Amino acid sequence: MSKRIVIDPVTRIEGHAKISIYLDDQGEVYDARFHVTEFRGFEKFCEGRPFWEMPGITARVCGICPVSHLLASAKTGDQLLAVKIPPAAEKLRRLMNLGQIIQSHALSSFHLTSPDLLLGWESDPGKRNVFGLMDVDPGMVRSGIRLRQFGQQIIEQLGGRKIHPTWAVPGGVRSNLSTQKREEILSRLPEVKATVLSVLEQFKRLLEDFQEEAGVFGNFPSLFMGLITANGSWEHYSGLLRFVDSEGNIIADKLRASDYSDFIGEAVQSDSYLKSPYYKPFGYPKENQRNPPNSELDSELNNDGLYRVGPLARLNICDRIGTPLAEQELANFRQHGTVNSSFFYHYARLIEILTCVERIETMLDDLDLQSQHLRARADVNQLEAIGVSEAPRGTLFHHYQIDETGLLTQVNLIIATGQNNLAMNRAVAQIARHYIHGPNIPEPLLNRVEAGIRAFDPCLSCSTHAAGQMPLHIQLFNAEGLVIDQRYR
Repeated sequence: MSKRIVIDPVTRIEGHAKISIYLDDQGEVYDARFHVTEFRGFEKFCEGRPFWEMPGITARVCGICPVSHLLASAKTGDQLLAVKIPPAAEKLRRLMNLGQIIQSHALSSFHLTSPDLLLGWESDPGKRNVFGLMDVDPGMVRSGIRLRQFGQQIIEQLGGRKIHPTWAVPGGVRSNLSTQKREEILSRLPEVKATVLSVLEQFKRLLEDFQEEAGVFGNFPSLFMGLITANGSWEHYSGLLRFVDSEGNIIADKLRASDYSDFIGEAVQSDSYLKSPYYKPFGYPKENQRNPPNSELDSELNNDGLYRVGPLARLNICDRIGTPLAEQELANFRQHGTVNSSFFYHYARLIEILTCVERIETMLDDLDLQSQHLRARADVNQLEAIGVSEAPRGTLFHHYQIDETGLLTQVNLIIATGQNNLAMNRAVAQIARHYIHGPNIPEPLLNRVEAGIRAFDPCLSCSTHAAGQMPLHIQLFNAEGLVIDQRYR
């Protein structure tokens, strides 16, 4: 008889979520769902607020990547003012975003991912965290903490604080980088570069031990999307959008963010508050039609519209990464062509940290960073605008509509984690199909399913490792809805 396995709650997430795994009559997995059951409503309660306040408000969407929302919102405000910000302001925004990518990727790589890779999937869950890792390799933990601290230091020195800075504003930024703060950042560069190069070498050696996981942790064909420069290079702040397929073929190129509604559809699932964007020209994926977006699209739906964003996507879509050491790593990363396994998000993050460090090293020689011309001032000149930037986890869209007085009438935020939602669902199903056969629930599966979500480093705390015992509860139901087996951890 068909059965349903429920992991509720999924541990270590920002808010509440669960995973449902569905078994057929033979005890084999035929579907899995990642449900986000938390509702926050940022888009709605921002209505009626002055758009000037949005960088400060939307920075509070997330405590892990507030800079991403700060910059996307400020860029949207620039368009509402119809101004071109001073060159120094754009360079300073770019510098802060590089620091943001470093600190976020370091958190994922050292604090969240390394316990699985270095302690093992089946190690004691009470010790499978950064504290347990300190007993095994305190030097690595210390290096990871200092690497993340370096990224946070850049954010703090520009924005005045590490979390939720209100530094970028419509029209520019509030302050420059002082000479003293420049020297402090410069003094840390040799250490952080050595750290990321060392960890990259260690990760490449570890890959030999994780061939099975690389084969089943979200390893499937999909589209990939992200920003590129006009000449196709890796980009993180501005530029144009590109879609490539699973073989690296360009599907759509040089798309403007202002036209996003032409190529990105937003589906809503009745069992999740996380939206499910998809590539509109190819349609909503058929295997996700448990709750299709709307009936008039049903006849056009096919199985190709799923796409991924974030570091894996950015490395797959760009022609080059643009810095010497990272370019060498990118060539190694691509030695087998387009990378389709979500397990390689971990590898891609380390390469992006390296290119961010190299770019910061080059930028610090630019005298514009000490400029006093930081802001273009104007009043409302446009009633609608769309800003885009690359958050650590992927492309981030802010879409605002305002009235003549500057009050918001409509807000739409397309978050990177939402754009990976369909891919995360497919990854969970793939992992479950590989490890679950029959009615018994192998304990190591619990961590592997969560690790499949963690590979995407979603803007949910499911990417974190809790200290101590994890309150995981999994139940097995029969077709009548009765619990026939359950496990606690």
